[in-house]
Amino acid sequence: MKKTGIVYNPIVKNAVEVLSVTETLLDENTLDYKKMSIDSMSEDVDFVFVIGGDGTLLKTARFYAQYGIPVFGINLGRLGFLAQAGKDELKEVIYAYKKNKFIIEDRIMLTDDKGTLALNDFVIKGSSVARTSRFNLSINSKFICDYLADGLIISTPTGSTAYGLAAGGPVLAPKLDAVAIVPICPHTLNARPIVVPAGEKITVSTCDSCPVVIVSTDGQNMREEKGKVNIFKSEYCAKLALLDEDFYSVLRRKLNWGVGPRAC
Repeated sequence: MKKTGIVYNPIVKNAVEVLSVTETLLDENTLDYKKMSIDSMSEDVDFVFVIGGDGTLLKTARFYAQYGIPVFGINLGRLGFLAQAGKDELKEVIYAYKKNKFIIEDRIMLTDDKGTLALNDFVIKGSSVARTSRFNLSINSKFICDYLADGLIISTPTGSTAYGLAAGGPVLAPKLDAVAIVPICPHTLNARPIVVPAGEKITVSTCDSCPVVIVSTDGQNMREEKGKVNIFKSEYCAKLALLDEDFYSVLRRKLNWGVGPRAC
């Protein structure tokens, strides 16, 4: 028998209530489980249900990627793009889990020289929020260009529908082995996002006028960095458990993709 983990975020509204319902359903299906707070996860499980928003799922997926353990999101947040189900669908979700009807999909992740993992993106910004900064971009140690911008987003396909999309970047299908580099509010008309193979080493260097940058991963972990930041594909993949709904259906349902304006 598989041991099921339930990770919940206690500060998310209704998380404790949905945790209780999930426990009841697992008990009714005679499934062994272990409940954990988002701040006390352990690896002695085979599958994890995540109760919270996309932020909770990102943190959980990063942790369990190192152990090859799949995670499934139950959304209690606003958009819940990564989460596959809402709290009203719990009974159907547990049934599908018991019958092994989930699809496990590998999602590429990024890392840097410090070993920080990102499932969505690395975001690099200048230390001063009051003005733009200059960022030097190199790929595989070859200089590409300078960006005068508010920052740069280095995004996985999973993260392409997050900050990268809001900044004007492309949507990448999740199975692509590629990375998008998206400037944030560039001060030129010829700066465009570019998509490169995931195996490339991306280097963002600071300049004399902005020696310190702020580096954030998945919008959660943040630090200051001097000199340069090297970003490359991680050896780990996040394992997301999915229902039968495909990526393009999620685009239409969550983002109203391709939906024309309504008639008056």
